[in-house]
Amino acid sequence: MVQSKPSKSARKREYQAVQELGEKLIDLKESELDSLTLPEELRTAVSAAKRMKSHGALRRQKQLIGKLMRQTDADQIRADLHRFGASERSAKQLFASAEQWRDRLVTEDGRAWDAFITETGSDDAMLQQLLAELTATLDERHEKFLRKEIFRRIHAILVTRTQAG
Repeated sequence: MVQSKPSKSARKREYQAVQELGEKLIDLKESELDSLTLPEELRTAVSAAKRMKSHGALRRQKQLIGKLMRQTDADQIRADLHRFGASERSAKQLFASAEQWRDRLVTEDGRAWDAFITETGSDDAMLQQLLAELTATLDERHEKFLRKEIFRRIHAILVTRTQAG
C-alpha cells in the first residue's frame, strides 16, 4: 500500500497550529517561560517578541517562532501550557471563593462563621477581630479598608488550606 504525503493544505494547517502554540509562549510570565525546556534559539525568539512594539516586526517574529516550533516537541509544550492554564483557573476559583466568604461573613450572622470554620478548619482570631471591628465602625473609608483586610485574611487562609490539602 502506498502512503501518500499530507496535502499542502493539511501541512499548512499543521504549521499554523504549531505557530499559534508558539505565539502563546509570548503571553507567558517569565517564571512560566523559565520552567519550560525550550531550545535556546526559540527562547531567545520568544523573549525578543515580548519586547517588540512594531506590529510588522512582531508579525515576522511570530513567523520565526512558528518555524522554530516545528523543530521542537510541540506536545510537551502543549501539555505545559495546559498545566499553566489549570493553575490559573484554580487561582481564579480561589479568589472567587474568598470573595464569597467575605460577603457571607460580613452580611450573615454567626452561622456563616460556623460554616467557615467547618469548611476551612480555621478559627482565625485575627479574622474574628476584623469582623468585630467592621460591625462597630461608622466610618465609610475605614469600613472599605476593613473589607479589604477581611478579604486578604480569608484569601490567605484559603491558600494555606489549598497548599496543605
